[in-house]
Amino acid sequence: MRHVLLILLCTVLVTGQIEAQGDFDRWFDGRTLRIDYHRIGNRANDTIELVRYVEKATEWAGPRTVLIDPFDNGDYRVSLIDVETGRTIYSHCYNTLFREYRDTKEGSYKSRTFEEVLLIPWPKLKADIMLEKRDNRQRFRQQATFRFDPRESLVEHVTSTASTQLNLEMNGIPEHKLDIVIVPEGYGPGEERRIRTDLQNFAEYIFGHEPFKNRRTDFNVTGLMLTGAESGVTNPALGHTVQSALGSTYGVFGSDRYLMTFNLFRLHDLLDAVAFDHIVIMAAASKYGGGAIYNFYATVSTDRMAPLILTHELGHSIGGLADEYVDDDLSYNCMHSSHVEPTEPNITSLVDFDTKWKEMLPPDTKVPTAANPDIPATECGPMGCYEGAGYKGKGMYRPCMHCMMRDYAPFCPVCNKRLNDIFDFYTK
Repeated sequence: MRHVLLILLCTVLVTGQIEAQGDFDRWFDGRTLRIDYHRIGNRANDTIELVRYVEKATEWAGPRTVLIDPFDNGDYRVSLIDVETGRTIYSHCYNTLFREYRDTKEGSYKSRTFEEVLLIPWPKLKADIMLEKRDNRQRFRQQATFRFDPRESLVEHVTSTASTQLNLEMNGIPEHKLDIVIVPEGYGPGEERRIRTDLQNFAEYIFGHEPFKNRRTDFNVTGLMLTGAESGVTNPALGHTVQSALGSTYGVFGSDRYLMTFNLFRLHDLLDAVAFDHIVIMAAASKYGGGAIYNFYATVSTDRMAPLILTHELGHSIGGLADEYVDDDLSYNCMHSSHVEPTEPNITSLVDFDTKWKEMLPPDTKVPTAANPDIPATECGPMGCYEGAGYKGKGMYRPCMHCMMRDYAPFCPVCNKRLNDIFDFYTK
């Protein structure tokens, strides 16, 4: 009887996967549609202006069995709605640099324009592309809608200037793997040998810690051979400006170590011929720095701390994990309100703790949980609900005393679970 039940279960799983793949084939033709747009605004309001549609040179690299985003994470969402049936046939949640800008002092009053890019599967039929953002109660609200008609909409093509792709870790076809592309930044003419070495090192750094190490065969990693006019990375604090390939800069939003680029259109032009799910920008700089945005991109300098910084930033960009440390000096530290439950899985305001890691706690665990300073920073320690997270010393809580998202300890059980769930999303 046990064998019969096992066969039935396997049949159900395989049938479900076939039906899901059939759903993809019903609505999409396998190509990738790139949407370039501007987000313009400040904390009070923002608007979206479509710049162009681009047919990406590679087929759709994302999942084909799960088309509706199962993770209630990120402050923004794109949904693709079939016009004839009104059915939502695809959705994807993400965050943006603008989300952080709006919480800075400047963002409270000054409007700025941000480049943003979305990749979605190419619909066979006429569809509405709906962009949403969360309100102050964490509910998604429609912000803009664009009609896309595959037979009539104007679509552009771009020619990538990146010369060579290196296959650094290949374990299968893109649609069944989590595909990471590493983009060099801050390398000048004649530094090709250094780029190759650094790309190989970064590819190994990705798998230096769990759960990435144990799931290595679920990843593909490629790298670009890319140089700019000059070597180095812009650092306003030193009065140092560099003509690098992507125009990345330290000092973003007033944080000395925050290293990002605002040139999203150029970044994606360079990646037109690359099939990827996630982007890592590898910045040739000896200064400690980096940054990452959920389902947007991650940036990491080649500083000696790069193996740990990269793992931490992938926790943001792939896992949608929040920072668990406290930093009252950050210009955007009002990002998390203690009056609502944050969307990130690894922090809580206790407004709705039932939706977080409450069921993972050992019996009789007190909530909140008293801190234990005797636990070494290299260990997570017992699970609980410890105050101090999301940049705030009060009113925000984390699962363990230490974690990769706090002080470069191993990922805690909550973060491990979310990362593994996302790995499964891309590969199952």
